Amino acid sequence: MTVGAASDASPHQGSEVEASRGSASAEVAGREADELRDPMPDHREGHRRGRIARRAVACVAGLLAVYFLATLWIVFRTGNTDQARPVDAIVVLGAAQYDGRPSPQLAARLDHAVELWQQGLAPLVVTTGGNRPGDRFTEAQASATYLEARGVPADAIVQVEGNTSYDSLRLARDQLRTRDLERVLLVSDPYHALRIRMISQELGLVAYVSPTRTSPVRGGDVFWHELKEAAGVALGRIIGFDRLLQITG
Repeated sequence: MTVGAASDASPHQGSEVEASRGSASAEVAGREADELRDPMPDHREGHRRGRIARRAVACVAGLLAVYFLATLWIVFRTGNTDQARPVDAIVVLGAAQYDGRPSPQLAARLDHAVELWQQGLAPLVVTTGGNRPGDRFTEAQASATYLEARGVPADAIVQVEGNTSYDSLRLARDQLRTRDLERVLLVSDPYHALRIRMISQELGLVAYVSPTRTSPVRGGDVFWHELKEAAGVALGRIIGFDRLLQITG
């Protein structure tokens, strides 16, 4: 009978409806669970990019640290190297002077230059360095007087000024070029050796270094100077020492 058939179909249809509802409820619950686990997919992508950026910054910082430490080592090693040999001129980098009298630091450099001169390594000695407002003498003049008193002939001394190592070496180069000379032996403190050699090379000179071993700069002061020199060399090697001077003054 019709009524019986309808009655027989109801349980089956009810099961299908319940199953469909259950499936829909499961899908909704699954989506809700996914939303709870990852409510902001874009935010997760931002975190991933942030991690990549931080790793890149850490990698660059690590490379810069290695570069600086390597440069610091070369500063130290060069300062403990003596490249004394026959050249066209010995160039003494200036330091403080007091009314014509070299400071102990400058005197140590000049004493070493005298030793090199006495060995017959060059026919000329170039003294460098300007003066401060109010000074009666330049560093170059005080150095020349000191050398003459120790046996270096006046006609073997060339004086150039310059308020920075770069300027002094540029002026020394110009003076030497008028004589068709280019090979120089640079005298300064050990921590200073690498930078002045690289500056001289940038200026077109064939440069060697022979640092003094009697400088009054000792201990922690030496390390502090080496750190500063390493920073200057590391940057100057990339942008050029002329450009570095323009930036730092």
